[in-house]
Amino acid sequence: MFETPLAHKVIPDLSEAEIKALNKKYKALTATERIAALYSDFDVSEVMLTSSFAATSAFLLKLFSEVNQEQTVFFIDTGYHFEETLRYKKELTKRYGLNVKSIGAIKEEHEFTTKDETWKKNPDFCCSINKVRPLDIIKNQYKVWVSGLMEWQSDHRSTLDIFEMRGEILKFYPLLDITKEARDAYIKEYDLPFHPLVAKGYNSIGCSHCTVPGEDRSGRWNNNPKTECGLHL
Repeated sequence: MFETPLAHKVIPDLSEAEIKALNKKYKALTATERIAALYSDFDVSEVMLTSSFAATSAFLLKLFSEVNQEQTVFFIDTGYHFEETLRYKKELTKRYGLNVKSIGAIKEEHEFTTKDETWKKNPDFCCSINKVRPLDIIKNQYKVWVSGLMEWQSDHRSTLDIFEMRGEILKFYPLLDITKEARDAYIKEYDLPFHPLVAKGYNSIGCSHCTVPGEDRSGRWNNNPKTECGLHL
């Protein structure tokens, strides 16, 4: 775990009309075409890509590896990942030649959540310390934040656009309208590796304390109305 120093703040200078035009342009493209177009509209130095190396992360990461090998992939190491997740990250990094950089919480804050077992009494606060804050420290350096969210995964995700402003960063969801069936067909066609826990009934995988087997995201924060860690809200 470490604290990344604060850097110069970057704010996208895009109007609502320009974001609307981007959505219109990208809507007609395939996922691969959207990723390629991203690097025509933005420089790689302006793009932040994150991956949880969870259930089917190989899908988005393979697409990016084929378009731009220079792209850094940020992995938020909460300190509470399953060992299987860390092995999966290592496997995908090697297979696709990824440039992966791990970021994590301030040491003392992470240690507090461990001693306090914060995930039991206040999972939102635990996520804030171990997921949201580490990313907040670095995301000011980028104009675009890429994520592999898909609209069928939750009610919140079904309301998103391919591009949208979230706070002071432009979010980009190249897989947003990909159906579950299309994703699974691609995974099968290209023999992409699933996260090892998928075979044990885990279809959405986060920290070991808060994840149990379940369909889609039903196994996350079990017995709690919480459905998002807070990164994408």
